[in-house]
Amino acid sequence: MDSTAEDGEGTGRRLRELRRARGLKQQDLASDDVSVSYISLIESGKRTPSAAVVTLLAERLGCTTSYLLTGQDDTRTRELELKAAFADLSLHNGANAEALQAFSEVLASAPVLSEATVRRARLGQGLALEQLGRLEAAVQAFTLLYEDPGCVAGSAEWSQLATALCRCHQALGDQTLSVEIAERALRRLDQLGLEATDDHIQLGAVLVGCYRTRGDLAKARLVAERLIRIADDGAGRTAQRETYWNAALVAQSQGRLDEALALAERARALLTEGDSLRHHALLSGVYGMLLLSSDPGDPERARQLLEQSHAQLVEVGTAVEQAAAESSLAVACLRLDQAVEAQHHASRALGLLRDQPCRESVEARTVLAHAQFSAGESGRAQETLRAAQTQLRQLPPARSSAAAWRRIADVWQRYGYIAESTAAYRQALDDAGLPALITSTEQTGVPSAR
Repeated sequence: MDSTAEDGEGTGRRLRELRRARGLKQQDLASDDVSVSYISLIESGKRTPSAAVVTLLAERLGCTTSYLLTGQDDTRTRELELKAAFADLSLHNGANAEALQAFSEVLASAPVLSEATVRRARLGQGLALEQLGRLEAAVQAFTLLYEDPGCVAGSAEWSQLATALCRCHQALGDQTLSVEIAERALRRLDQLGLEATDDHIQLGAVLVGCYRTRGDLAKARLVAERLIRIADDGAGRTAQRETYWNAALVAQSQGRLDEALALAERARALLTEGDSLRHHALLSGVYGMLLLSSDPGDPERARQLLEQSHAQLVEVGTAVEQAAAESSLAVACLRLDQAVEAQHHASRALGLLRDQPCRESVEARTVLAHAQFSAGESGRAQETLRAAQTQLRQLPPARSSAAAWRRIADVWQRYGYIAESTAAYRQALDDAGLPALITSTEQTGVPSAR
């Protein structure tokens, strides 16, 4: 085949790829001077377009004539790589909508870019979707990359994708799948015999969080202790911070509050100005809640940290994260005997969640009911707490739901509603996997103690 024919085939192929990447049909490129059939012939390599036709098609596709003719367009490539770098920076700074827009614009010109740049943009797009709360779309983006043959097991990208998939499935409530992905990935790393990297450690830290959420606290502690040993043996600041952070949450769940505070302090000490504002905010929130939980605690200092966390999350956090910060502030206000202010924070949390049946919404209602009882609004408080129970029944039984039932029961009991508190405590035991040994029917036949 002569060079002219080869050039024609290359131009036609690039024309077809770019048109499809733009979501256009052949008729969208046609005009009075260029028919649909002629475009079809160009794309099939059967016609070599004139310079005038190439110029016309390049204008309609938003590319240069140089790219259509040779496949090379250094100026356009540099522009897109700069846009991808801008998108990365936007994502780091919490400007998730801007990042998503920029990554999408980069991917619209995928045929012009290297495979590495395209994969980087697709990963960024998935991360932006995750931060915007579009979890199903994020899972789809991450899965396509993770299952692609170009994603090498053990690589930094592979570990980042496994970690992201775990986070998303956990947030979607599928704890089983989240744990399976992390465990399978860590087993694969063990089989490969690779030296642990920061990305591998962060994957393990996410698994610790999954175990904790699912209620496997013994497993969570074992993995956390192993990760701390690895992280202390030369891991980077980010990996160490993630490890201490998750270990602190496990210690809190097991009631080891002094240890939890110490671990959280170590995590906060590893924060730098270069870390994302979101990480600063979330860690301040965790530390503030630990201060509230400890004995005797420091509610005033806790509120300062929680207010700082909330102010930062308003800028960079998701709606769920902002709502959790509002609920935490409500708890701090209750500890400081500020029931009215606590109601304001809890109500704002519910407004952010838009009445979604989720753990955060149940928590906000429970805190709101506590504040209403404290303010003497008994009727409203009972209504709010029953609404929290209704939402909680829509969630699958798990350790987190058992803890939510326990908090509801504590509020009922605090204000003298014994029957309601007893029922909630029983539901907490059921959700924790400890159902009654005697059925209600059998109980009626048991003589009461004298």
